[in-house]
Amino acid sequence: MSHTAPSPQPPRTVASRSRWLALTVLSAAMLMTILDGSIVTVAMPAIQRDLGFSPAGLSWTVNAYLIAFGGLLLLAGRLGDLIGRKAMFLAGNTVFTAASLLAGVSTGPGMLITARFLQGIGSAMASAVVLGILVTLFTEPGERAKAIGIFSFTGAAGASIGQVLGGVLTDALNWHWIFFINLPIGLATIALAIRVLPGERGAGLAAGADVIGAVLVTGGLMLGIYTVVEIERYGWLSAHTLGLGAVSLVLLAAFVVRQATARTPLMPLRIFRSRNVSGANLVQMLTLSAMFAFQIIVALYMQKVLGYGALDTGLAMLPAAVAIGGVSLFVSARLNTRFGERAVLLTGLVLLLGAMGWLTRVPVNADYVTDLLPVMLLIAGGGLVLPALTTLGMSSAKADDAGLASGLFNTTQQIGMAVGVAVLSTLAASRTEELLSAGTNEASALTGGYHLAFGIAAALLVAAFTVTLTVLRQPKRDTTAQATAPAEPVAQPEVA
Repeated sequence: MSHTAPSPQPPRTVASRSRWLALTVLSAAMLMTILDGSIVTVAMPAIQRDLGFSPAGLSWTVNAYLIAFGGLLLLAGRLGDLIGRKAMFLAGNTVFTAASLLAGVSTGPGMLITARFLQGIGSAMASAVVLGILVTLFTEPGERAKAIGIFSFTGAAGASIGQVLGGVLTDALNWHWIFFINLPIGLATIALAIRVLPGERGAGLAAGADVIGAVLVTGGLMLGIYTVVEIERYGWLSAHTLGLGAVSLVLLAAFVVRQATARTPLMPLRIFRSRNVSGANLVQMLTLSAMFAFQIIVALYMQKVLGYGALDTGLAMLPAAVAIGGVSLFVSARLNTRFGERAVLLTGLVLLLGAMGWLTRVPVNADYVTDLLPVMLLIAGGGLVLPALTTLGMSSAKADDAGLASGLFNTTQQIGMAVGVAVLSTLAASRTEELLSAGTNEASALTGGYHLAFGIAAALLVAAFTVTLTVLRQPKRDTTAQATAPAEPVAQPEVA
């Protein structure tokens, strides 16, 4: 059975060695993106001191990146399907690398915020199509599981290396080098990508050039993420939050209506007919919202309550990154192949739930070995969750929708992280203020606020476990292998 227009032409066959080299390129690009997201947080005090940022303005060194990145992922993923995923990947890395140079030479707040926004655009363009390229390169279940495990390990490594490297570069050199470090990685990635990534022609803009839909979804997502990241400043019930939140929802609702009626939709709604695509994206949002309680709140607890410095905090969290990376790299692929991604995902969620439950009892004068190290080891469950979720989320993507599915998966990832930061940070701060008003000392009040955040994170993980148990289905091995195979008929997605 042959494909009919306007499906994109399949990529040329890629030799086994070249496929694994291509995976290295994709992983390096993701490492650069995640590294950039975490490395900046450590250097923010030095940036504020040198460039004269106000406290509110300083947050935009992170927010500008998040808004551009999260807001453009879905659009970039679909455009990758239309113009070619390799072309989108190369363009994104070029923009990101150039923007990193601009950030490194910034001499004022406006220049740095502009550079960070451009970095977010480049990251969205490259990241949105990475999974789409990966699943078309690795169609055999065992190889795909191994490839996704390696890819997930890169993400875990980037998050932890960023915290440690940010402290080292800022202390040993200066904050400019946290951006200059991207230049050699970016240039090497572009050079290798030209050689090893499979060439392909997309379906063409006529197959889905929905300009109105693009404006609606990009505007809705950007405005929504902006509203979320500003909640801590304005409050949940402020006119700013409620008003802009309502506008964002209206734009996104209009986008859905547009996609249901447009002749060439930007995002064909058929993708949501798959239980695994819809369910995996929901589970990812819930899980990453909870995981940010670990990455952000634990770091605040160690610095504000235990008195750790930035570098000490990064080193203290290093065992968690090693645990996640080791499990995703050496264990997850074997377990996914033997027991299935759904069972592995459930197991990983239980481990993460144990970590959050443990954190709800950490004392003010915690001992690292007895009170925190067990958490760092239980967080290894993330090394089971992320590869399994990625496989399930991409399992029903057709060849000409792989970029869209990849962009959607990355979009829900960013929304989950943004919501997690806003919700958990705000609730923790509110609880701390209540305890301070009641006469509790500062350290105990902070710890009480963090306990609440960890408890909410545990509840989110319970919800993720429930959705996994009731919605997700283990894909059949033959359909997993063929779902995105470029030259074979595509199995119909499982629908509820």
